[in-house]
Amino acid sequence: MAAAQPCVLLVEDEAAQREVLSYNLEAEGFRVVQAGSGDEGLLLVSEEMPDLIVLDWMLPGVSGIEVCRQIKSRQDTKDIPVIMLSARSEEVDKVRGLETGADDYVVKPYSVKELLARVRAQLRRTRGAAVGARLSFEDIVLDGETYTVTRAGESIKLGPTEFRLLSQFMEKPGRVWPREQMLDRVWGRDSYVDTRTVDVHVGRLRKALTAFGGSDPIRTVRGAGYSLG
Repeated sequence: MAAAQPCVLLVEDEAAQREVLSYNLEAEGFRVVQAGSGDEGLLLVSEEMPDLIVLDWMLPGVSGIEVCRQIKSRQDTKDIPVIMLSARSEEVDKVRGLETGADDYVVKPYSVKELLARVRAQLRRTRGAAVGARLSFEDIVLDGETYTVTRAGESIKLGPTEFRLLSQFMEKPGRVWPREQMLDRVWGRDSYVDTRTVDVHVGRLRKALTAFGGSDPIRTVRGAGYSLG
């Protein structure tokens, strides 16, 4: 089973522009969730926990600047990359957007090809394993390009699902992942597995990581989910 598609939340009030961007993002392999207002965008951030947000500055109701500020002030969403779109090209506006917490700022009109490149760049930074990067945590090393895992120099044999689980954990060590979010990111939103499946595969991953006598690096947070470290 292939890894779940990275999710992009697109918050843009112009319907035609939203459809164009959504079409191009989906063509690049992303799952796109659309919002036409700041209020709807904030709701979907909590529901979807996207991998990246493309956010227009000028929105009805809650502005893009305020949406960005709220996202970056929350512990559970502050690490989600935000690319802000704006017709405001003055340096003072760009500085304001970046100081509010936006990770990138794109001035309208823009090239769709350039925006897609910026999306990929931000995802490489935050979802390294998903794009072939090498990740490490304590004595565990995961290579997303060669699809190998070692611990203290010993090769660890993992199945595809356990590899994706470990990739998710190692992208954000210390973060507590609810089972529902793990299902979405590892198995995909349209999968037919339930949360008990998560427990089974986490158990297999634990067994593989401790096969050579190391301590269990995965922490169970009662009533919440799992965390690496």
